[in-house]
Amino acid sequence: MDQVLLEEYRGDTLECVHRGHICGVSYTGEVKYVVGDTNAVTFLRSAGKPFQAIPVLRHGADVHFGLTGKETAIMMGSHRAEPFHVDALESMLRKIGVAEDGLVCHPTYPLSVYATEDLLRNQAPKRSIYHNCSGKHLGILALCKMMGYPLETYFEPQHPAQLEILETLSYLSECAIDQIGLGTDGCGFPVFAIPLRNLATAFLKLACPELIEDAAIRTAVQKMVGLMNEHYEMVAGSDRICSALLMDTNIVAKGGAKGVYCFGLKKEKLAFALKVLDGSEDEWPLIVASILEQIHYDNSNTIQSMYELAPIEIKNDNKKTIGRNTAVFTLQIHS
Repeated sequence: MDQVLLEEYRGDTLECVHRGHICGVSYTGEVKYVVGDTNAVTFLRSAGKPFQAIPVLRHGADVHFGLTGKETAIMMGSHRAEPFHVDALESMLRKIGVAEDGLVCHPTYPLSVYATEDLLRNQAPKRSIYHNCSGKHLGILALCKMMGYPLETYFEPQHPAQLEILETLSYLSECAIDQIGLGTDGCGFPVFAIPLRNLATAFLKLACPELIEDAAIRTAVQKMVGLMNEHYEMVAGSDRICSALLMDTNIVAKGGAKGVYCFGLKKEKLAFALKVLDGSEDEWPLIVASILEQIHYDNSNTIQSMYELAPIEIKNDNKKTIGRNTAVFTLQIHS
């Protein structure tokens, strides 16, 4: 059964309620913290991008094409197509030697309002690399080109690159392949559905790669997480929760559409996966802040950064306080 995670008040009247589930797993892989149903199944959406990038690093496609750390990090990103993102993506196109129209993701304008306004002022067209998933697509195209895989069908579920992604996710999440739900994401890639418990387990392996027995995958994960922390701005963008959390080198984090968010804590050897059932993302920072406070996380700057992204006080257009957001869940210790 789902539980209320956050309430929004306008004045003293409850206006919105956001329900969902939270699962926290310990170093042993056992469920430690529970809110709602830890077996609730959710599509990973973009929270799966780190796992989709692992085969690229595992086979060394980033090194093969001379990609920089920033260019490699954007493979794991849901970028906003800010100018520094576009610079990296255009460089990747040149180095890998693929045409932009080879990307299956549909041409669009950036998610960044400011970037889009600049393009519109200059009457610039939509582009595929402006799509927030284009870094992921270029990573897989690099892998395909290096391995001699077909480029035209790189997004099909039965393509060898996609099958390796599925196997990698199954291995790290400890969810059998035949138990993983399959759909199609907005960008045209296969997208996977697994229980929150397995999703948290997969992020635990990212935070604690010593738990990964496969040496090649372990090495790829170590490199990947290091790049996500070092180049946090490539994983999301300005004033985004993923970038703010990844600035803390103790955290590996990634969210996805429709309310799914995951993060692992290296020193504490914990990982959390959560799902806001109405699909909203605005509540993520407050929920993450509450989780960190409840487990007595010792980096107060990271917690404060969450409240800066999503203040407790709700202000209207005139900057007058007219309500509040309140996280109301309590992490239950799983017995």
